Amino acid sequence: MKILFLVVTAVLSPLGVAAQFDVRAFGAAGDGKTLDTARIQKAIDAAAEAGGGTVTFPAGTYLSFSLRLKSNVGLHLDHGAVLLAATPGKHGGAYDLPEPNEWDMFQDFGHSHWKNSLIWGIGLENVSITGPGLIHGEGLTRRGPGPRRKEAAGDTPTTLKDAKDASLAVDPEGKGAKAADEFESMNGEGNKAIALKLCRNVIIRDVSVLNGGHFVLLATGVDHLTLDNVKVDSNRDGFDIDCCRHVRISNCSVNTANDDAIVLKSSFGLGFARATENVTITNCQVSGFDPGTFLDGTFGRTQELAPDRDRVTGRIKFGTESNGGFRNITISNCVFERCRGIALETVDGGVLEDVSISNVTMREVTTSPIFLRIGSRLRGPEGAVPGKIRRIRIDNLTVHDADSAYASIIAGIPGHPVEDVVLSNIEIHAAGGGTREQAARVLPENEKSYPEPSMFGVTPSYGFFIRHAKGLRVENVKVRTLKPDFRHAVQVENSSGIEFDGFDSRPAEGISTFVLKQCGDFKLTDCATAADRRIEAAGDHAF
Repeated sequence: MKILFLVVTAVLSPLGVAAQFDVRAFGAAGDGKTLDTARIQKAIDAAAEAGGGTVTFPAGTYLSFSLRLKSNVGLHLDHGAVLLAATPGKHGGAYDLPEPNEWDMFQDFGHSHWKNSLIWGIGLENVSITGPGLIHGEGLTRRGPGPRRKEAAGDTPTTLKDAKDASLAVDPEGKGAKAADEFESMNGEGNKAIALKLCRNVIIRDVSVLNGGHFVLLATGVDHLTLDNVKVDSNRDGFDIDCCRHVRISNCSVNTANDDAIVLKSSFGLGFARATENVTITNCQVSGFDPGTFLDGTFGRTQELAPDRDRVTGRIKFGTESNGGFRNITISNCVFERCRGIALETVDGGVLEDVSISNVTMREVTTSPIFLRIGSRLRGPEGAVPGKIRRIRIDNLTVHDADSAYASIIAGIPGHPVEDVVLSNIEIHAAGGGTREQAARVLPENEKSYPEPSMFGVTPSYGFFIRHAKGLRVENVKVRTLKPDFRHAVQVENSSGIEFDGFDSRPAEGISTFVLKQCGDFKLTDCATAADRRIEAAGDHAF
């Protein structure tokens, strides 16, 4: 009678008052030992059948496998409430199977399936997940079997070739046999905390997430998505915003030493190319402290490498999946600490345009502070051609202790330059320590390679390495090194329409500030270490 009374009371709530469906009223034990999946799902179903409402989790620990979210339903985790992801083989159950996806050869397994998650929804509207409780993905896996694809060359970082989590299901003849075997190994596993596909009007607010599997959130084709005041401390990706429109991410803290923190993508997982567009990311912090040490406040620094064998990750990134492109995006008032820098990548044919980044600080940057890359990996249907990066503005950026190996990199590929970029009001303090031998390095093009600053190896300059760029303006920028560096500050190759105005660096004695290789239409004004000049014809210069 108690359960019936509570449900009826919820349905008859006064107009304008959200109906409440307490999971304990539906039999959930909340003791961390009893499997509560079916009881929580009953509460969700009851809320949906009543026309909508909020499923509440009072203080307690709720052990669960896959929960299927419904339209017009919110989940609310109260103070002291923990939604604990169960472990297959230990807790007598399994996660929902990954649904078939005929397009899964064009992106990683994790991006191609949604049902194999702790919380998932497809085709929903008006849903929310709110706090201040915790989602703990203890039983989720961070691995994946790797994607099926026609070519394996260059599709994973060279540093990742021997990594445990980097198995590739290569299928050069399109038969899919090996891939099918590897996909079966994921049956029953859950590899995402939250997965949403083709949904509208989604709010995730105030919750914390610990160890969210491969993705804390995979949102694919979701429109009108709000993420606010969410704290993440995970062992792979944080937020993957894929093919989404009208997205607001604010006041979030995302710690992900082993993968990207906030990453915008535009995969082919929906079976068609769709841009990620109209996105704001503001007042957020991203970092790469040891997994689990952000939420507990200890901020561990023992982990040095990510699974790709580069240094820890964190960061805000566009890509790698980039079929549909990215446009009309702003990033402002964000802090990076002990993680990689900002990365804007299009390697699968999409156009990346109209991006404004401002008021960003970075400390202990583990690769390039700025990485803009066009590539020709072209994971997608036949006929894809390299994409474009254009109309990018990065202003008011402060960087301290950037990795000595990598300058900020702006790199297109032959015939496909990065276009119309303005970098202004920037101060970078790099670690320094570069050698004359490194200054003489000739970097490979690596057009098809997985995009990371490490794809080129140590750069011959410590401030900026620019190749295949057109219409780049650098104004009021200062670069320093924390210890002596015998590389030049800037190297520009195969580029045109490059302007440096108000550039300030302090190269070592006898070392040129600028090295140009086959560059024309270059203009320098008000540089601290070199006279003003205009170079019209393409050629090689050092000054």
